Amino acid sequence: MVGLAYDFVANPLGAVRLSFEKAVASSPSDADPTVAFRGKDWGAIDLFRDFLFEQGGLSQVPVLDASTHKWIQPNTLVRFRGMVQDMLGNEFYIGACKDGPTWRTNKFRDLSSFPMPPSCETLLWERHLFHCVPVPGQNSWTLESSPSPTARNMSSCLTFQHREKRRRDGDVDAVELDASDGDSSCSKKQKEDVNPAFVSSSSNDWRNHNNVSEPTKGDHAFPENTLSCLVKVYDMPESQFKLNDVIEFIGIYTFDPELVITKDDSDDMMYDFMEDAVAHLPSSKVPRLHCLVCKKLAAQDFPPSSHAVEPLPHVVKSIRESLLGHLTAVLGNDGLAAQFLLLHLLSRVRARVDLITVGKLSLNLTSFTRESVSIFGNELTSAIQNLLPYTQAIPLTVEYLNTATLQPRKDNQTGRLVMGALQLAQGTHLTIDETNMQCGTLNSKGVENASLLKHLMEWQTVEYDFEYYKLEMAADVQLLVLSEGKSNILPADLVLPFRPTTVSAVNAGAEELQSWRWYLATVRSLPSSSEPEISKMLENEMVDAMREDRSLGSTDLNRLLTMAQLTSASFGEKSLSLENGEGVGKA
Repeated sequence: MVGLAYDFVANPLGAVRLSFEKAVASSPSDADPTVAFRGKDWGAIDLFRDFLFEQGGLSQVPVLDASTHKWIQPNTLVRFRGMVQDMLGNEFYIGACKDGPTWRTNKFRDLSSFPMPPSCETLLWERHLFHCVPVPGQNSWTLESSPSPTARNMSSCLTFQHREKRRRDGDVDAVELDASDGDSSCSKKQKEDVNPAFVSSSSNDWRNHNNVSEPTKGDHAFPENTLSCLVKVYDMPESQFKLNDVIEFIGIYTFDPELVITKDDSDDMMYDFMEDAVAHLPSSKVPRLHCLVCKKLAAQDFPPSSHAVEPLPHVVKSIRESLLGHLTAVLGNDGLAAQFLLLHLLSRVRARVDLITVGKLSLNLTSFTRESVSIFGNELTSAIQNLLPYTQAIPLTVEYLNTATLQPRKDNQTGRLVMGALQLAQGTHLTIDETNMQCGTLNSKGVENASLLKHLMEWQTVEYDFEYYKLEMAADVQLLVLSEGKSNILPADLVLPFRPTTVSAVNAGAEELQSWRWYLATVRSLPSSSEPEISKMLENEMVDAMREDRSLGSTDLNRLLTMAQLTSASFGEKSLSLENGEGVGKA
């Protein structure tokens, strides 16, 4: 490759433009443009992948979040990690336009940077729209730091803040943007000439959202501590992303509070095609991110990669012992509770067979009081936050059940999916404190919320309300219940009395925390299997157990098998062994 003619971070649109021009120039003059541009990808993505992952450019890309968006310059390269909160369907846009004898592209842009005559030749392409939010319950140790802002960034930040102040004072006409880079910014006169580069949103079954309303506080406007983003993904298979997936996007960030486009301000025919789904999410409220590269994230993607990729048995065993000792100290020297808690933290949904959810292991620790939960409960919550990427806590009371919004619902007036407390990323840990539960009457909403929690615990699904019908969405949430007696609302897989004997300060070093995080993430990701002879032996033992105890059912046997598999996995074993799996039922 020859010397770079553009800055990938500061001017990514320059790389897109120049690579497009190169592809056009190298194609025959009479070639079909859809073929000449290689099906909408002419090598631009390969350039960015090489820069990011081969040349070490990833460390130069700032992370977009609530603390950095004030100084990150629009039309620059950013990284954004978020959960897919809403799927807004697909959008058709004018991807390329022939300006006289010259082809130009609008890909990775909200608006065209050049006038498009009504009679010009155009190519209509498609992109997918996702509303992404910071992952609910994401803990601070998982967040990546952003490169420090450069002098150019800070200058842009001051200019941005100055524009904001003058705009609020009503002096909009006097404001002009810096025009030092034709692809990074444009003057006010250029803004008047731009054309919207999209046409409309296409139908996409229940995920299609038209008539999206103006953002309100707590929805798409910038809350103080969070930032949501409208992500536009190109050339993606239809089913690549699902609702509640956690994704890392690397792409071109566009945000401008002054860029307000109204149909009455222009006679351009393109404004007639503007769709409410995008027009009601203006870039003055919601930043756009035009995705170049993306990756779906799982729990094992968060711990540091300094540990061995392949979990060696002696390493896993050593880390297991130290983590078990830590959990025992957190739980007041209750070793049995610590062992069950370890299995609980390693559990995840591995399969769904008929009416059985394989792999889940919810835990109810009883004998807690308001006093003990303030000591051990807080220590336990803090310990879990330091170990797992996503954690949430619910102080369950009658008032909470009667007033909380747990169920995600579709607002058909706005076409939006409204978040509920149970719209969570896969792998989230949820601690429910019942120690403040008192006698009271549940209203209809309280009954519904209690049913939602129970259904999540039993079946690992959450029912979404689409007004005219309900849709069950698969979940993978670890549920831990702290209560005085056995919970009457949430029937956990394991119920164990909590019996602490000591109270002591629990501290963990940074290296220990890193090793424990790696251990939990790695062990949870290990495949689970058993040898044919062991499977046959287990089957025979289960049949004998059901003959001796008629009260045993498939749920009980599934729980025992899950505990045996998790016990073997806790030692780093990929298949169930008799040595580490036996005796679980007795425990």
